[in-house]
Amino acid sequence: MAVKRRNTKRRKEFIQTITFFFISIFSITGLLVYLWVYNEINLTIREVSGLEKVSAGLLNDNKLLTNSIARLERIDRITGIARDQLGMVTAAPETVVVYVDYSRYVQ
Repeated sequence: MAVKRRNTKRRKEFIQTITFFFISIFSITGLLVYLWVYNEINLTIREVSGLEKVSAGLLNDNKLLTNSIARLERIDRITGIARDQLGMVTAAPETVVVYVDYSRYVQ
């Protein structure tokens, strides 16, 4: 009887040891996964924040370039460059009149 109690006691201790071991491994693994996910989320948030700053800067550059294009396309600026730098003159307005002889078409 003493042998059975000893075996039963050893089994209980062995089961408790194995249970403690697996719970400890599971807990440590869970904590490591939690820390890894938390770290990945932080890195992603930083990356998104940096990309938002880059996007805002690019939008600002785009507005500046649009304004520059509008300024460079103004007709008075183009006329001034053509006149001053290229030596061109503005053509005198002319009127073109086209006469159509309807007698050829009506019979």
